[in-house]
Amino acid sequence: MQFSGRVLVVEDEPLIAEMLREWIIDLGCEVVGPAATTQSGLELLAEGPVNGAILDITVRDGPSYGIAKILQEQGVPFAFATGHGAESIDPLFKNAPTLQKPFEFEMLAGVIAELMSVRQNGQLDLRPQAC
Repeated sequence: MQFSGRVLVVEDEPLIAEMLREWIIDLGCEVVGPAATTQSGLELLAEGPVNGAILDITVRDGPSYGIAKILQEQGVPFAFATGHGAESIDPLFKNAPTLQKPFEFEMLAGVIAELMSVRQNGQLDLRPQAC
């Protein structure tokens, strides 16, 4: 599979961040980051548009939900990567795809395919959900 686009990576675990960076490049996308904090992720996001994002939920300075909210408002598809169960995700983002750590290349490739497909035809509904 080969894709194109800019993918923001927010991940505070150096080995996982590097793995994501390499795998996303292998899939043909440009990596923005990786960022180890929400603040650095927001700074990267402010530097230019992205076509998708992989967000670790819990990074060094707290949850990445602030980034997810901005991406959602901009209509940019994203997925969470987490070592916690999907039930731990804020209900506002329950429709976002989730990569359960540890994950394999094929799982990431499937999520990137979904994100890039959404970028092209807007099928994934990432709007806030009523509780």
